[in-house]
Amino acid sequence: MVEQASSLTGASVSACSESAGGALAQPTAHSVSSVGHAVTPGPILLLGAPGVGKGTQARELMRLWAIPQISTGDLLRANVSQGTELGLAAKEIMQCGNLVPDDLVNRMVAIRLAQPDTLNGFILDGFPRTLPQAHWLDAELAVRPGALPIVAVSLQVDYNLLLRRITGRRNCPVCQRIYNVFLQPPQRDGFCDVDGAALVQRADDTETCFQGRIGNYQSLTAPVIEHYRAQGRFAEVHGDREVAAVAAEVISAVERMRSGA
Repeated sequence: MVEQASSLTGASVSACSESAGGALAQPTAHSVSSVGHAVTPGPILLLGAPGVGKGTQARELMRLWAIPQISTGDLLRANVSQGTELGLAAKEIMQCGNLVPDDLVNRMVAIRLAQPDTLNGFILDGFPRTLPQAHWLDAELAVRPGALPIVAVSLQVDYNLLLRRITGRRNCPVCQRIYNVFLQPPQRDGFCDVDGAALVQRADDTETCFQGRIGNYQSLTAPVIEHYRAQGRFAEVHGDREVAAVAAEVISAVERMRSGA
């Protein structure tokens, strides 16, 4: 197992995608129950390595602030399944084995941002993941009446813990319950506590795949981080804590950046 002491920030861009269950932590009775609406949250970009818990935190912020999560992966799948003009163009490109170009992705995002549920803010997942996308998004928001600029919050977790979260993950194919052989093992090794089914490991939950995902996000996301850091719209939050504690610090960071403190 590769050892790497540094904490990591960024977004995974590999085909070995992170599932919502990447982080084991789930909201508990200690979750944040109320939020002081001192500021409008506006657009929030959550950054973090695979397994850092972005999905868990996004769901918590959605619940607390009543704002939507916008995933470019979800947008792409929806456009393809609905047979929209953009979806048909993207499908043809993907069938040829090529990446969907920024222009198509940007247009899908622009249409989604025009929906009324984004008025008070939204949580971005997987976009912008490159500097050109960040520049496009900044310009797009700048011309929208009343739109706030992006603030970016990066969740940091030690590399070795992330590796254990990913490579230790096992799924029940029957009830979809998620375990971790290192951090949250089943009562009987290899079998689900609920229905006794044999647990399985996803093909991309391997150390080799994880290292590829880390390399991708580091190379692509570093310029995005520096872009928002230079504008005073970037904060880092330690993610190896209870869900509620991380959410409270994310909220505090967003409010601090929105108030200009």
